[in-house]
Amino acid sequence: MIPTTRSHKVQDKNPTARTAGKSWGRLIGAGLLACSVSAAYGAAELKLSDDASVTVGLGLRTSYTSTENGAPNGSSYSNNFAVENARLYTTGSYGKMFKVTMNFNASGNTGSTNGAGDSLRLIDGIARAEFMPEFNIWMGRMLPPSDRANLYGPFFTAAWAFPFIAQNYPASTAGRDTGVMVWGDTFGGKFSYSGGVFNGHNRQATLSNQSDNPLYAGRLEVNFWDPQTGYYRDGTYFGSKDVLALAVAGFSQSNGVGTAAAPGNLKIWSVDGFFEKKLAGDYVPTFEAIYYRYDLGAVDCGSGEPGAPVCTGGGGDNIGGQVAGKSYIATGAFLFPQKFYYGQFQPFLRYQRYNRDVSQTTSKVSELGLNYIIKGPNAKVSLVYSKFDDSRLAPAQTGAKQIVLGVQLQY
Repeated sequence: MIPTTRSHKVQDKNPTARTAGKSWGRLIGAGLLACSVSAAYGAAELKLSDDASVTVGLGLRTSYTSTENGAPNGSSYSNNFAVENARLYTTGSYGKMFKVTMNFNASGNTGSTNGAGDSLRLIDGIARAEFMPEFNIWMGRMLPPSDRANLYGPFFTAAWAFPFIAQNYPASTAGRDTGVMVWGDTFGGKFSYSGGVFNGHNRQATLSNQSDNPLYAGRLEVNFWDPQTGYYRDGTYFGSKDVLALAVAGFSQSNGVGTAAAPGNLKIWSVDGFFEKKLAGDYVPTFEAIYYRYDLGAVDCGSGEPGAPVCTGGGGDNIGGQVAGKSYIATGAFLFPQKFYYGQFQPFLRYQRYNRDVSQTTSKVSELGLNYIIKGPNAKVSLVYSKFDDSRLAPAQTGAKQIVLGVQLQY
């Protein structure tokens, strides 16, 4: 069994308003046959009119995982094949100013052996008014302003999986929340800002936010070298730009944690730094560090901490699981320029640690991996060895080792 920071939530995030540089198709009903089609390698565009178009993209992450004591008997290594993410990306555009993004994720019932319970769920539904690089307004379901890891998700990380041990910003589904946000790039992309108001955490009659207080989120970032433009971020650019960036982000919500009888204010802030530079000979080192602080005015339901109540009231999205404490992520990767058949090798290391305040316990994981990069984030194979430790668990369950072989493709 893998020790985790949270008792019931799994992070599954992807910066979606991107289609990884590839798009195909457009639906127009009976007028489809009248559409002109222009095609190029890896992409195809079909227009609705001179200033309107719809693009569609696909993303898939599938893996084999073997986990110590993970078999049904509780003592053998597991052998599990899974589709971790199956995404359908869609974007519509009128000119360059007004756009809509609707992205879907297919998730299966992991307890099913025949695929029963598979479902397709909307993860992004964003109405976008993009007036200029310095000022944009988005409204709907989206990734709120937060840490860098949340803005690149599993598809654009230098590692394989999202850092679910250390990252615990509350979210409704796959890192998202519903609300309105403004964001922009200023000074030629050297300074980026984003801020918004969202539904937030524990909005339920029996829980802390029965008065329906909104959540406020914001992020500020400075780029000292090449600019990083657009709202989303990458965990590695594979040497396409030299980046030195520093950012701060945070959430704040009154009565955001606990129950109706014992509510508390939710305050989270984080600092993330990122470095990547192409060296002589086209070698590319990448370093990333993130620090989080989780300040809660009450013990949240479903958190697993001492005195944590059960989340009652029927359940739902963005309910419970917040843990007071501090956490860290440190990641290093190194891309070799030599091509071996179709791709390049990129070894990586990542360390995550979560120090819980109430129980005075620690959850941590060390990862050693090797990426085979065929076409950036659009085609890669990853082999990862991980060692988990969680001092909150029973002594026989404290540690676990895991091997993952993953394949990622985007179109």
